[in-house]
Amino acid sequence: MSNASKEPEIALVRAFARLKLEPRKLQAGHVWLVGAGPGDPGLLTIEALSALDQADALVHDALVSPEIVAVAEQAEKFYVGKRGGRLSIPQGEINALLVRLARENRKVVRLKGGHPYVFGRGGEETLALAQNGIPHRVLPGVTSAFGGLTSAGIPATMRGVNGAIILATGFAAVSDDRPDWTALARTGQPIVIYMGLTHMQATVAELLAGGLPETTPAALVENATLPQERTVVATLGTLVEAAQREAVVSPALIVVGGIVAMRDRLRGGA
Repeated sequence: MSNASKEPEIALVRAFARLKLEPRKLQAGHVWLVGAGPGDPGLLTIEALSALDQADALVHDALVSPEIVAVAEQAEKFYVGKRGGRLSIPQGEINALLVRLARENRKVVRLKGGHPYVFGRGGEETLALAQNGIPHRVLPGVTSAFGGLTSAGIPATMRGVNGAIILATGFAAVSDDRPDWTALARTGQPIVIYMGLTHMQATVAELLAGGLPETTPAALVENATLPQERTVVATLGTLVEAAQREAVVSPALIVVGGIVAMRDRLRGGA
């Protein structure tokens, strides 16, 4: 490797040295829930990187990139799925696994895509650890909504466009957690929908019924922050057709609202 190609790495080492950071030690018998961010390894936090380096047991989801999993080279890996429409280990079994590994006196990292507490079921896992007396810690990650929007060139907020933003899950067809889409539509604020492809047609119908015009700007951001990222821009009225035409697949964020219309302008368009 040439000296020129090493320059960014050397600069990174120097920057770390200037931080004078002393990461916390992951103790045996403890569990840390760690946010891996939206996919790009460069968006890992320093604390997340340190946790992965210390772990001897890593419980990870399908949406965490192999490059990030590989950082925990000393850890035994436990893959638990958690990808929409595919086989996953039931949540109760994941909770039990975390408790068991901690009781085996392991240094456990539970690695989750995005942020553990934003549609990551991290709250359920933390509750299970607390109920079983397992010492634990939660390390935040860049949530997929904000990381994905930024990567796609869509601002989460824009003066004169929106004064709030709504994060919602579109995974459930019928459940207590299912958002009231018509009520959300009436707010007039942009909505970012996680895990929404499966029930997108019904969701769009309810947003329209709630008063959002068919011309409302909308977009799908597939594989946000990864090299294969793709953004499909449409309107609320054409969103389902666009997703089918472009064969959009999970993981993909659905974005509805005026912030989508800013994308071209911020990139130098009209």
